[in-house]
Amino acid sequence: MDAKVIWKGKLAFDGTAESKFSLPLDGRKSVGGEENGFRPMELFAIGLAGCTGMDVISILSKKRQDITAFEVQVHVDRATDYPTVFTKAIIEYLVTGIEVDEAALIRSIELSATRYCPAQAMLGKIMPIELMYKIFEDQGEGIYQEVKRGVYRPRAD
Repeated sequence: MDAKVIWKGKLAFDGTAESKFSLPLDGRKSVGGEENGFRPMELFAIGLAGCTGMDVISILSKKRQDITAFEVQVHVDRATDYPTVFTKAIIEYLVTGIEVDEAALIRSIELSATRYCPAQAMLGKIMPIELMYKIFEDQGEGIYQEVKRGVYRPRAD
């Protein structure tokens, strides 16, 4: 894969890759930016959420789960000293649907974590990643209720 950024002034860049989409990047005002785009480290977290999210929703679909809403949240802790690298991540899968099978969700998370998501595999080599989930029952008309929550832990083989 190839990617590039083109400088637009101050700390602003436009990033592109093979997909040909453009993405604005910028820095905080406190470091000379204008805050008109993503910060580069935010893209790592978004990439992680998107990578595992695509895996999990694809697998749940193949398992014929009736999913009506799906969100992946990533919280990343960073070192306090420069370079302020990621030190830990928590990924939380929020799944809303009708009678979502917890075992199917856990298996989907497991497959993403251990087989399919290159972002998780790569970042997992340099920091711990905790995987959590919540299942909400969709009761219609925008009403949903949490029915299960848990933490995915790898099986001891």
